Amino acid sequence: MRPYQVEAGRAILASVLGRQGLSISIEIARQGGKNELSSQVEALLLASYADRQVDAIKCAPTFEPQGRISLRRLWSRLLEAGLESMCSIEAGHAIRVGRARQLFMSAEPEANVVGHSAQLLLEVDEAQDVDEEKFDRDFRPMAATTNATTVFYGTAWDDSTLLERTKQRHLEMERRDGIRRHFEYDWQMVASYNPAYGRYVEAERERLGEQHPLFLTQYCLKPISGGGRLFSQGQLAQLAGGHPRQRAPAAGESYVAGLDLAGGADEDGSKARDRDATVLTIARASYPNAAAMVQEPRLEVVEHYVWTGEPHDKLLPRLADLLREVWRVRRLAVDSTGLGETIARLLTTALGTQIVQPVRFTLESKSRLGYGLLAATNGGRLKLYAADGSIEHRHCLHELELARATYRANRTMNFYVDEADGHDDYLMSLALVVEAGADSASRTARGRVREGKRAWS
Repeated sequence: MRPYQVEAGRAILASVLGRQGLSISIEIARQGGKNELSSQVEALLLASYADRQVDAIKCAPTFEPQGRISLRRLWSRLLEAGLESMCSIEAGHAIRVGRARQLFMSAEPEANVVGHSAQLLLEVDEAQDVDEEKFDRDFRPMAATTNATTVFYGTAWDDSTLLERTKQRHLEMERRDGIRRHFEYDWQMVASYNPAYGRYVEAERERLGEQHPLFLTQYCLKPISGGGRLFSQGQLAQLAGGHPRQRAPAAGESYVAGLDLAGGADEDGSKARDRDATVLTIARASYPNAAAMVQEPRLEVVEHYVWTGEPHDKLLPRLADLLREVWRVRRLAVDSTGLGETIARLLTTALGTQIVQPVRFTLESKSRLGYGLLAATNGGRLKLYAADGSIEHRHCLHELELARATYRANRTMNFYVDEADGHDDYLMSLALVVEAGADSASRTARGRVREGKRAWS
C-alpha cells in the first residue's frame, strides 16, 4: 500500500487492537485506494482474530453492487495471503476466517439489518451516500456492546451528508484532545505516488473544469453547497462567444441540435408548468483529433428557432425539414418526456435512429444533462453566438442567468428556472445540444476504431 494508506490503516488498527473505540473518517480521492485500504485492514483483522468468535460489519449504500464488490475484494486478498484453507463464504454476504467473520450489509432505508453486533470493527463505505437516520438507528448501536472502532470511508459531497457531519465532529474533537480522527488525501496526494493517476485526473480537470461539482467533490474533496445559481458570472462570461449568428449552414461544417418541446413533463413524470415555447438550438460541432486530451467537440450555437403556442403536429413537418434538409444535423437530442414522446418518435421515423436521440427527463437523465452542460461550459467548449440584439439571444441569456441548481445526497443534481422567474426552454434546449454533441463525439470515436480495425484487417 502507499504511505497515505498505511498512515490511515495504522490509525484504524491501533484503535481496534488498543480497544480505543475511536470513530475515524477517511476521505481519499476517487480511485485513490480507499477500498484497497479497507480490504487490507479487514484481512489483517480477520487473520489476527481467527481464533475468536467475533464479527466485523461493513455497510454500504447498497449490497448490489457495492457490498458485493467489497466482499469479492476481501476474498481475493485472503486468497493472496494463502489463507484459503481457513476461509469460507457464508450466505453470500459474509466471509469467515476461522471463527471470525466479516459481514457485508446494505444501508438502504428498507434493509432489515437489526440484531447484529460488531465486536471487532464497524465500517461505513461511501458514507456520503448513506442515510444518517438509517445509520444512527440501525448501525451505530452495533458497535455499542464492545465500543468497537467505527470507520467512515468516502468522498465529499455537501455539508448535509453523514460523512461531512462526522468529519466536522472529528475535526472539532481533534482540536480539543489532539487525537487524529480524520484522514484526507486529495488527488494530488494520490498522484504524488502514482503519476499515471495524476495524468488521468488532469484530463478529467480539463474535461469537467476545476469548478465542476464532480471534480471538486470526488478529486479535490471539497464539499459543495446544496444549491444556488447554476452559472457563476465567470461561467456566463465563458459562454459568451464572438462568432456571428448563422441563418444557414456553411459548406463542410457539422451541426448538432437540441430540441425542447413545449408542454413536456417534469423530471419525476408529473405534468410540468406550462411552457409557452418550443426551442430548437443549432450548434456547429468541431471535433478534436484522436490524440486530444478531451474528446468532446467544441460547440458554437449558431441559431435558435422558437415557436410559441404551435401544436406539435403542425411543427413536425417544419422541424423535419430544418433538421434533415437545411442543417443536415449529425445528431439531435430531443425531449421525449410526456407529450414530447410522440413527436420524438415521429422525428425518429423521419430522420432515423442514427440521428435522433430521445431523452426522457428523469432524475438520472436530468442530472446527466446538467453535469454535461457545466462541463462543456467550464471547459470552454460551449459558446453562444455574439449578442445581436435579438429577442432569442436576450431570452436565452436571461434564462441562463436565472438558472438554479440543486445538488442531492446521491450525487445527482437538478437544474431549472424557478417558476416565479419564468421559463427554462432555452436552458433545456442548450443542455440537449450538449448531449447531442457528446453522443455524436462517441459515435465518431467508435467510427475511428472501426476504421482502424479495417486498416489492420
